Amino acid sequence: MIDVQRLRVLRAVAEHGSFNKAAGALLLTPSAVSQHIAALERALGHPVAVRSTRGVTLTEPGRLLVEAAETITAELDQVRRAIDRLTQERPRLTVATFTSGGRHLLPAALTRFVQAHPEVELTVLESEPEDAVPMVRGGAADLALAYHFDGPPPVGPGVRRDLGWQPLMEDPLWVVLPRGHRLAGRSSVDLGELSADRWVLGCLKTEAFLRRYAELAGFDLRVGASTTDYFFARTLVAAGVGVSLVPRVALAGAPETESVAVPVEPPRPARHIGLVLPRRRRANPWAEALADALTAAATAATTRIGARP
Repeated sequence: MIDVQRLRVLRAVAEHGSFNKAAGALLLTPSAVSQHIAALERALGHPVAVRSTRGVTLTEPGRLLVEAAETITAELDQVRRAIDRLTQERPRLTVATFTSGGRHLLPAALTRFVQAHPEVELTVLESEPEDAVPMVRGGAADLALAYHFDGPPPVGPGVRRDLGWQPLMEDPLWVVLPRGHRLAGRSSVDLGELSADRWVLGCLKTEAFLRRYAELAGFDLRVGASTTDYFFARTLVAAGVGVSLVPRVALAGAPETESVAVPVEPPRPARHIGLVLPRRRRANPWAEALADALTAAATAATTRIGARP
C-alpha cells in the first residue's frame, strides 16, 4: 500500500527539483526525504526519482505518482472543507470569477441564489481562470466562473479527472473603433481590413489570437497599448490610440465613450464562458444551486447577445 505522506514528499521533490529544497519546504532533513523516497520505491517496486548533478528527474512511474498525489491532496482538502461546513452554524459558499463575467453574469445569478438561499454566507473572489482553477481544485473556492479562447477548457492535464467544465455561453469578440474611424458605420468588419491600424489590448490573452490572425492575413500586428481592463481599453480607443477587440459580454452596460463596437465577420472569434466544478461523489448543493442560477443568467445574456451595445 502506498503511503500518503511519502506521496507528499515525492510531490515536494518534483516541485522543488531537489531533495535538499524539498526537505527545507517540508521541514525535514535531506536524509529523511531520501528515506521516504527509498521506502516509496520499495513499496512500488520501481524507481521514482533519479538524482544527478543537475538535480532530480522523475521517472515515468514517479510522474504518475505525482499526478495521483495532487488529486489525492485536492480530494482530502475538499473533504476537510466539507467537514468544516457540516460543523458550521451557517453554510458558506465561495465563488471565483473573472472580472467581466463577475460584472455582467454573476449579479443576476447571485440575486436569484440569495433569494432562494438566504442562509448561505457568500464569498466572491476575483481571479483569472489560471488562478481560479487551482483554487477550485484545492478547495479554496467551491466553483469558478471562467473562460477560454481557442483550444480545450482551462482544466489542464492531471486536472480533468477531479474537475469538470460546464459550458455556459459563447461570447463573440467585437471590434471597438473610434467614432470617426473609416469603418465605424459598418454592420460588420473583417479583421484584415484593420491591418494598417494600431491595436489596444484589453486582455493580454487576445494578443496571441490577434498575432495568429495577422500572420495568416499577411500583416504585422502593431500594438499601441496593453491593458487588463476592457473599459480602459475602450477609453484608449476613444482617445485615438488604436482599435481593440472586446468580448460582447464586456460591452454590455458599459458607459458611453467616443467609440463604437462592430461585429467581426464570420468566422467570428469568441471566448467560451463556463463553470469549473469539482467532481465529487457528494455534490455541494449550494454550488449546484449557484451553477443553476449562472446557467439561467448566461441563457438570458445569450438572448441579448445580438443587440448592439
